[in-house]
Amino acid sequence: MAKLIQRSAMLVAVGLMAAAPVYAQTQSEELGSAPAASFDAPDLNAPVWNRRGMGTILFDNGPLVNSPGTGAGGADESVLQGALGMTTLGAGHQILNDNRIADDFTIPPGETWAIDEIVFFAYQTGSTTTSTIDDIRVRIWDGVPQAPGSNIVFGDLTTNVLAGSAFSNIYRVSDTTSGATNRPIMANRAAINTVLNAGTYYLDWQTGGTLASGPWAPPITINGQTTTGDGLQSIGGADYLPFQDGATFTDQGLPFVIFGTLQGGNPPPETQPVPTLGTAGLVALSLMLALFALVVLRRRV
Repeated sequence: MAKLIQRSAMLVAVGLMAAAPVYAQTQSEELGSAPAASFDAPDLNAPVWNRRGMGTILFDNGPLVNSPGTGAGGADESVLQGALGMTTLGAGHQILNDNRIADDFTIPPGETWAIDEIVFFAYQTGSTTTSTIDDIRVRIWDGVPQAPGSNIVFGDLTTNVLAGSAFSNIYRVSDTTSGATNRPIMANRAAINTVLNAGTYYLDWQTGGTLASGPWAPPITINGQTTTGDGLQSIGGADYLPFQDGATFTDQGLPFVIFGTLQGGNPPPETQPVPTLGTAGLVALSLMLALFALVVLRRRV
């Protein structure tokens, strides 16, 4: 109850600071204006997160598509499940308002990851499939962001590490607006270029764009589930709280994909065949045991 009261108080304070809510987007938000920025078009013959030859996927935090191929032009859809009582289309993580989101990943014991890039997902309501995302700030923590004892091991909130942004071939819609095109989700590549050892880490990021709406981060979406992870959200630089759906108050995860190289690990040892004794070996072993027994008996006599 105390946690709910604290979260409610924070959301009321944010509502007083701005004419429209910036912490989460619900189905009631009005559309934004047309986009102005231009980015390279993706190669739709390749998976979205590897359209630039980004290499090996080290970690994928969860699914975003729960209705493949049902969108406009055969695109995939990330469908908000209103039938389950859910109302939050995306998490506010706008640089302009110092809003941030975070989620964790774990490097297994014995492994070292050379992380090249991380793909994050965001949209601005009213954009076309030409990306309007122009900025992304990323930090990596060795514990829960801003918690006592946690340290930043990579990044800051001033450096734009965006390496590219393009339409992911996914639209964010509700279960009553399938086919809508006003929320095209962009796959945003962040240049990381750092090496991490085994342990649990948190990504802490915020995004900027050229439109008035958002950017919004669509949560992990799984059919039939209202709880999809353990993402966090910071409003206006305040302490992090669980990122939850605005109606069901269920915890939401945030999708991202980590690319790089596995530099160390503990692969299972090769299986070696167990040696067996043939007939000659068994005879020789029997003779050796008999000789040993004879020697022992003589010494006792």
